[in-house]
Amino acid sequence: MPKDLYEILGVKKTASLDEIKQAYRSLAIKFHPDKNPGDKSAEEKFKEINAAYEVLADAKKRDLYDRMGPAAFTGGGAAGQGGGYARYADGVDFGDISDLFGDVFDIFGAQAAGGRSFRYKRQRAERGVDIRIGIELALRDALSAVEKHLEVPRMEPCAACRGTGAKGGAAPRTCRDCGGRGQVVSSRGFFTYASPCPECGGKGTVIDEPCTSCRGTGLERRLHKITVKVPAGVADGTVLKIAGSGEVSSAGYPGDLYISIRLRKDPQFDRQGDDVIFETHLHYHQFVFGADIEVPTLEGTATVKVPPSTTPGTILKLKDHGIPHLGRRGRGDQLVKLKLKMPQNMSERQKLYLRQYAQSLAE
Repeated sequence: MPKDLYEILGVKKTASLDEIKQAYRSLAIKFHPDKNPGDKSAEEKFKEINAAYEVLADAKKRDLYDRMGPAAFTGGGAAGQGGGYARYADGVDFGDISDLFGDVFDIFGAQAAGGRSFRYKRQRAERGVDIRIGIELALRDALSAVEKHLEVPRMEPCAACRGTGAKGGAAPRTCRDCGGRGQVVSSRGFFTYASPCPECGGKGTVIDEPCTSCRGTGLERRLHKITVKVPAGVADGTVLKIAGSGEVSSAGYPGDLYISIRLRKDPQFDRQGDDVIFETHLHYHQFVFGADIEVPTLEGTATVKVPPSTTPGTILKLKDHGIPHLGRRGRGDQLVKLKLKMPQNMSERQKLYLRQYAQSLAE
């Protein structure tokens, strides 16, 4: 059965990033191969600790793990050639993790000095988390491009420390244990391991006095003001991408903002693709003799000519009175559906005329 990453580090699922880092440092030091020569169980434990930390210390991977569990990272078989492997620990399989998140977890094997060398690729700068929000528009808003002014809460560099995470904006010092590389190298027989430095958590720098405003994260939540231009022709469910307007990572790289469009139901019109449908009711004589009727449109009114002897249910077309096509020229049509308006509260005289008409049909 796959092992729980939180249990491996000995922290709760609600643990903060600082608590996870602290647990990782203490365990990595305790089970480091240099401190446990010849101890296979310590070596396996060290691999588990690093695998767990790489997931739980990253917001996106941690969120995926919390939602899907170990299945989120299940991949197949060995990775690389020359005997390299993709499994950090029994039951925690990272075979295809590079396909999901780049090369953060890629371990590859290479022939070196008569033995094998296994090392981590350096982690690329992490983007911030993407943000997804929704906005509601009226059907008529789809007729032309509209601007919407939004305030989106997101993580941004802390104003107090200017994003450094250190009190007063001081620059973090270079980690003494790894010399700023973010990795420590250890040898065990024919194997050489490079793993995240337990002192700096793989960053290469250490903050001695954290900023009190952001608690050393370098980030704080603020309202990000943005003006979004919604193009003409958007449909219900259209998603707009605003690059660089998502959460900002501790490395200073923002994610993206995704805006889902919801169109309110219109009281007069139904939308079908880029066409709009309007239903109107006519009297019997208008179907028989024809008529010119005035109908509402999305932009005002228009006159529709009903030919003589038209049957109820007929659909007439007002060309180019629909929704503009998204991303291309032209627009849809307005379809006018004709329905029969049954007479109510007829006078005796009207009933007489109707009976006479019915009798004439039988002659």
